Amino acid sequence: MARINYDLSNDIVNDTQKVVTSTWTNNTNELTGVFTSSLQAVATAATSKGAFFVEVYNEVTSSTSAAVQYAVAYGHKAGSGSLDFTNDTNALGNSPSKVIYNQYRQLVFGDETQQFSFPGDGGTDAYTPDDIYVININRARYKNNLKPGTLNLKLSSSAHDTARVGLIELTDDSITSTGSAVITNAGRQFNLVSGSSGVRSGSLNIQVATSGSYGLYYPDSGFIILNPAAVGHHISGTLPGVASHTSETNQHKLVTAISGGNSFIIDSEEKISSKYYFTRIKNSEFNFTTNPSFIDNSGNLRYTTMENNPKVYITTVGLYNDTDDLVAVAKLSQPIAKDFSKEALIRVKLDY
Repeated sequence: MARINYDLSNDIVNDTQKVVTSTWTNNTNELTGVFTSSLQAVATAATSKGAFFVEVYNEVTSSTSAAVQYAVAYGHKAGSGSLDFTNDTNALGNSPSKVIYNQYRQLVFGDETQQFSFPGDGGTDAYTPDDIYVININRARYKNNLKPGTLNLKLSSSAHDTARVGLIELTDDSITSTGSAVITNAGRQFNLVSGSSGVRSGSLNIQVATSGSYGLYYPDSGFIILNPAAVGHHISGTLPGVASHTSETNQHKLVTAISGGNSFIIDSEEKISSKYYFTRIKNSEFNFTTNPSFIDNSGNLRYTTMENNPKVYITTVGLYNDTDDLVAVAKLSQPIAKDFSKEALIRVKLDY
């Protein structure tokens, strides 16, 4: 088998590109319908799946092509709004909502002492509530990260509200405030504001003076933190119940608001690194075959046409490492005829 040694300076080229696609299944741009499983409709026990979050599908769950797109959860610092895991004296307040709150502040802050704060009017007087809503994009839906500036989420109290009185359109402020992202343990953090496609609408003030901004956006980790108080100013029915030791199923309130808005757009971003191997075949190379079927038992060529005017066809390029281990195989779309009168240049692309 003939070999070619690549010249690192001339025959190998590295390239990196960012590819942007819609996050939703089948590259759907806008997710309108909200479909949930009946198994998560009621949190009958503190340890049931529905007590922690509600998964939203692209189709009715009975469909074979239904797939989870994102999950909605509610978190409370003290564990209010959901049932306690046990009724023991020292375990009161240990509930799904507390687990959710601690999980996300651990992701963002790296500890379980800090709380989520939302900038007030003009970015000052941050509002620090005890609870949060969470929209977590399913990990299978995006590649490296969600793309800042593509988030468009509508929330409404009713899909049948033709006047759209109780409607807010949310986006991140990545384009309005270029380069101003806060870096956290969960990656970049942007404010969630009223607007579209990364541009804040209205004045420079950040939405609600008395209860802070609408939330925070973490594109590198694929989740959105919503401020229940700010959302509740505009969307009726979204203010969470905070009774202790009680299942309020608050996550369903946000699911209802997303369903009412009937529009969720967000893109994902993937960085693809490629390496190009330019395989240069001179006219004097690769004109014979090593196929043993061309030789008879006496070592003579079976086909006399290969003696004076050999012609072969190149179909495959194998890439080997320094210890002659085959690490990749590239198949040509069609065979390339090769003889002493022809040269060839085959470009092999390796994505990783």
